[in-house]
Amino acid sequence: GVEVGPQPQGVVRADTVDKMRKIVKHGLDFVQLFNEGREFPPCTIEVFKIMEKVDYPRNKNDEVIAIIHPKLQDQDWQPLNNGDRLFLTLDGEVIAYKADCTVYPTFINEAAYYEKKQAFVKTVKVKLTATHIRSSVL
Repeated sequence: GVEVGPQPQGVVRADTVDKMRKIVKHGLDFVQLFNEGREFPPCTIEVFKIMEKVDYPRNKNDEVIAIIHPKLQDQDWQPLNNGDRLFLTLDGEVIAYKADCTVYPTFINEAAYYEKKQAFVKTVKVKLTATHIRSSVL
């Protein structure tokens, strides 16, 4: 499967559908070329690895007591550094990110994840390297 987003639930966005079509076409092109015996050279790609799901701050009754900070909203895949703003309490208090490493949050404030107690997901950038490949069936 291919998941392309983010986009609001129940909404079909033309730009997102276009991205989905392009990625599926690239995947099918690769399969065709691979099946034809094309050799692909070694390559390195930067990807995001999921590290941790982060919940909203909650009180002792398990009620949400803070919302995503406006500076974090719509910043999927952007670096989040120590001291950056994460949450804003209903009283106006800022809750900052505290950690030694930069992360790249995604699925920030997604409605589909509220019931799963997920404010966002922390990811880190990693590089994957592949050796050359070629179909052995010809």
